[in-house]
Amino acid sequence: MSRASRARMAPWALLAPALAVIAVLLFYPLGRVVWLSFRHYDLRSLVSGESEFVGFDNFAALLGDSYLWTIVLPNTVVFAVAAVGGTVVFGTLVALLLQSLRPLWRTIVISCVMVAWAMPAVTGTYVWRWIFDVDRGIVRETLQAVGMLGPDGFNWFTERLTFYAIVVLNIVHHGFPFVAVTVLAGLLTVPRELHEAARIDGANGWQRFWNVSFPTLLPIFAVVTILSTIWDFKVFAQVYLMPGGAGTNEEIFNFGVWAYVESFTTGNYGTGAAIAVLLTLMLLAITVAYLKALFREDDPR
Repeated sequence: MSRASRARMAPWALLAPALAVIAVLLFYPLGRVVWLSFRHYDLRSLVSGESEFVGFDNFAALLGDSYLWTIVLPNTVVFAVAAVGGTVVFGTLVALLLQSLRPLWRTIVISCVMVAWAMPAVTGTYVWRWIFDVDRGIVRETLQAVGMLGPDGFNWFTERLTFYAIVVLNIVHHGFPFVAVTVLAGLLTVPRELHEAARIDGANGWQRFWNVSFPTLLPIFAVVTILSTIWDFKVFAQVYLMPGGAGTNEEIFNFGVWAYVESFTTGNYGTGAAIAVLLTLMLLAITVAYLKALFREDDPR
């Protein structure tokens, strides 16, 4: 082998161990899910190891089910849009606040903010369950104290709107530190002279952010938006662990919970795998469309 060939192969040799780990931990499970989605695979198949190839029947059954279009898809999409928007907006506001602080206070506030990021999803979910508890929740006691809620209280977890409003609060609370710290890093790279020039020209705070900072931060917003979209479309624990989210209230299922219930509660592993594949395809389509729109804006032609 020539020296040039060895030089070309050296990076791949260094990457080979990591690529092998990725192939085992990522591509094999993904391929297994795709394989299951084309088969009739239930508890009997799990024991015997034999399953029937059904082609696209699982997908046809899902796409022909009104439950997908009236419950699961709206729950997933509307919730994800609200959660992503809330996380990015609130995280950006926190980043602007952090930018205005002195270094010492900025470090202290960032340390406090990162507690929410470090909190496990399960822990955060149970905290929000406690806050909106039907019998002893802080929200119930507060509303009753000011006369806005009767003695019978209100179950926030039975209605789709209030249920997902709580889940959105949970997601925003857990996700905004990542956006805040990432956007802050971008804000600190914007030259101070540009803001000073805009201030001299009479631009207010909003105009300086929109016309000076935002164009510079556009790639950062693209990254945090895409990552937040992927995370929020496949949210599971924050829905499943809420009262009714484990299967008793089918009106609040999203794709993640629906796939889990179909697979591990009813034993229809093929159908559950097909739901997971549909979610993956939807996420890929959204990501590709968003990236194309972003690159089209950056193309000078």
